[in-house]
Amino acid sequence: MKRLILLLYLFISFAGVVLAQPRLTSDKQTAEIGQVQWKEPIRVKYTITNTGKDPLVLTDVTTSCGCVVAKWTQGPIDPQMQGVVEVEFDAELLGTFHKSIAIYSNADPSLVYLYFTGEVVQEITDFSRTHPYKIGDILVDKKQLVFPENRNGEKQVIVLNIVNQKKKSYRPMLMHLPSYIEMNAEPDILQKGEKGLITLTLNPEAVREYGHYNKPVYLSRFSGDKVGPDNEFSLQYTLLPKLPLNTSVSPQLRFSVTELDFSADLQKKSKVSKTIQLTNQGNAELKILKVQVFHPSVKVQLNKTSIQPGQRGKLKITIENDVNNLFKKEKVLLITNDPIHSKEEITIKQ
Repeated sequence: MKRLILLLYLFISFAGVVLAQPRLTSDKQTAEIGQVQWKEPIRVKYTITNTGKDPLVLTDVTTSCGCVVAKWTQGPIDPQMQGVVEVEFDAELLGTFHKSIAIYSNADPSLVYLYFTGEVVQEITDFSRTHPYKIGDILVDKKQLVFPENRNGEKQVIVLNIVNQKKKSYRPMLMHLPSYIEMNAEPDILQKGEKGLITLTLNPEAVREYGHYNKPVYLSRFSGDKVGPDNEFSLQYTLLPKLPLNTSVSPQLRFSVTELDFSADLQKKSKVSKTIQLTNQGNAELKILKVQVFHPSVKVQLNKTSIQPGQRGKLKITIENDVNNLFKKEKVLLITNDPIHSKEEITIKQ
């Protein structure tokens, strides 16, 4: 009987150890690359998740040939957290390829294989991977044109890559661009099957207000083209104040709460208001430069735009229960002269 109990104890202990082990899970086993331009190196990224109970350590990553170089997360990956394995393929030889990556770790199994396949060509004819969006007979690599947050007042540049699949030549152009964004197409004219790009340059000095903006712009598909949902792009940028790096003498913004839930109150009333306290915990004047909302049912009222050290202000947020303008989650954006918290968001739920 004692022996049976001992064996049962050892079994349970062993099972507990097994269950507590790290576990390696990749977002994909095989990456289908498609066509790759000859002599243009490509990178393939695998997201590794530790779905076990103990920290996961990637001890080594080897590749099937010297044409592939690997990098990976070096430190422990905690349970439910993610790391990466990234490989670069030199694409020096023409033809199809099927490459393997061996990942060694402290998980069970300790060795996992991942793969990527494709074809190296002198001229790409299949643009489904690199230009997945089709606007008429024009292929593009993105539908959202997003500038990085601008904090230093310098000009910023983003690029839209395009391919002409029309039978005729094509002149790339974006319509309804704001005046403070400069466009340059290279080349000016694309022949059938030719690749090009549109470069957009944002001049923050010409933007009048701080804040986040999302504006529609439109890709011209042919001469005299009209605007509409089929050729619409989302142009986004966030302009923040240029602030000194020295924070020894500066304001410090603190909110009483950063999330408001109106759902229960709106079941009883058609209009509900809640107030958030804004406190300046720094040693310089706090200036609220912009309060921005993004939904017609949300209204805000700020009792002061300047808050002295140790003082408070109030931000009143009102939600109107409009069945035609419902939302689950929205935000209120504040732009301030606090160098650490120059952009802060308050989450609101309806």
